[in-house]
Amino acid sequence: MSWDLLVILTAPFAVSVACWWAPVRLAQALTLASGALTFVLAVLLVPAKTTTALSGWLRVDALSAVFLVAVAFLYLATAVFAIGYVRPAGEPKLAARYTRRLFAGMNLFAWSMAMAPVVNGLALLWVAIEVTTVISALLVATDDTDEASEAAWKYVLIASMGLGIALLATVVMYYAGSSAFGGAHELFYPSLIGAARHFPPQIVRLAFVLAVLGYGTKMGLVPVHTWLPDAHSEAPTPVSAMLSGSLLAVSFYAILRFYQVTERAVGPVFPRDVLLAFGVASLALAALYLASQRDLKRLFAYSSVEHMGVLAIGMSFSAPIAVVGVLLHVLAHAAAKGTAFFGAGSVVRKFGTKDMSRIRGGIGALPWTGPMLVLAVLGLAAMPPFGIFRSEFLIVSGGLSDPRDAVAAVLVVGVTISMLGLSWFTSRTMLTPSPEGTVRGETSAWIVSSMVIGLVALAILGVHPPGQLSDLLTRAAGELGARP
Repeated sequence: MSWDLLVILTAPFAVSVACWWAPVRLAQALTLASGALTFVLAVLLVPAKTTTALSGWLRVDALSAVFLVAVAFLYLATAVFAIGYVRPAGEPKLAARYTRRLFAGMNLFAWSMAMAPVVNGLALLWVAIEVTTVISALLVATDDTDEASEAAWKYVLIASMGLGIALLATVVMYYAGSSAFGGAHELFYPSLIGAARHFPPQIVRLAFVLAVLGYGTKMGLVPVHTWLPDAHSEAPTPVSAMLSGSLLAVSFYAILRFYQVTERAVGPVFPRDVLLAFGVASLALAALYLASQRDLKRLFAYSSVEHMGVLAIGMSFSAPIAVVGVLLHVLAHAAAKGTAFFGAGSVVRKFGTKDMSRIRGGIGALPWTGPMLVLAVLGLAAMPPFGIFRSEFLIVSGGLSDPRDAVAAVLVVGVTISMLGLSWFTSRTMLTPSPEGTVRGETSAWIVSSMVIGLVALAILGVHPPGQLSDLLTRAAGELGARP
């Protein structure tokens, strides 16, 4: 039995329970310790080929480890950010209650997202992602405003319908497996992948389409993305960072598990075509919306839709280098989007608004987080030397070696339009002169530290990823059928 998997699943849950009754400072310290412990244990799993626990019910292979590292990293960075950000106004007892509730919810949310890549099987995976929906919906409504409540309600309705479709996909895949295993069988990944070639092709195709549509709702793929801009905009900033950097990635992970079975049952062409259709639609719509946003957090929300489109398009290419780029993009997007939301939180606290028409002179007002927010936006726009530039370069390189190389050109055009939208935001809000009377200074050293963590990770991923991480990405790509 591997104790590290058990600790990853118990530490955030235990800290979440403790945060309900602990004093605020203790809740913050426990959250930070839990985030650091989870990240360290996730990194220790990187060199291992496969780790199991509880008689195989918990299992981490290379593909799982990639997403677990992304979740754990953002959990740690968000814990640092939240200590400096969460300072609710009002009566002291109510303020302390709000803070404890938010930290308890953040830990529970991190626990549920870490559970998704650790459990072994499509049924358990569905349960884990369903749990993330319930917890994250409550977190979206934490601020108790009319807008937040409406966003949470919209999120619950759309995500529940999507997960209902995903449950149907799981049932259909179970039915497909019964042709090889008999009446009753487990939905463990190794057994499904090993016997996939004996599954009825048409049934597997149906299961995959349902999975992409169902889990694509949580991932933010067009046209089932409509909950995402509202939820990301109205949620507290720490929650927005975890939603965008972790939750969307975990939903993509669920699609990849169905992809593994489908690719071996019917060949790679069909699942790639399905992902291509959703990816192009997501990239195109997000690129257009990015050019017209006025709300700071909605801007980054649509940027998330764009990057989910990039992931889907990258998986549609046949070259192994493109799949490696997709997996690297998962990690780089978590670091970049988390850092961008941290910077947005600093700006909102400083200027008291998310309306970009009322934000001017960000760098002058925020001497540290202002420039770092600009760097995070440049990272999201795939500028070198950051990780997203490297990942998108690998994806485009794989696309150019694909027979459908015109799709790579579409990808480049969509990413360029998105870059222009993000650059317009940067120039208007951060690089303009500060208004008279603006008080120069940071709101918290904790926020500065969280952004430093994100930018350092983003630079490492772009300049020279560690050798063991590169090996992990190659092994994970091999598990997805991408072999040289």
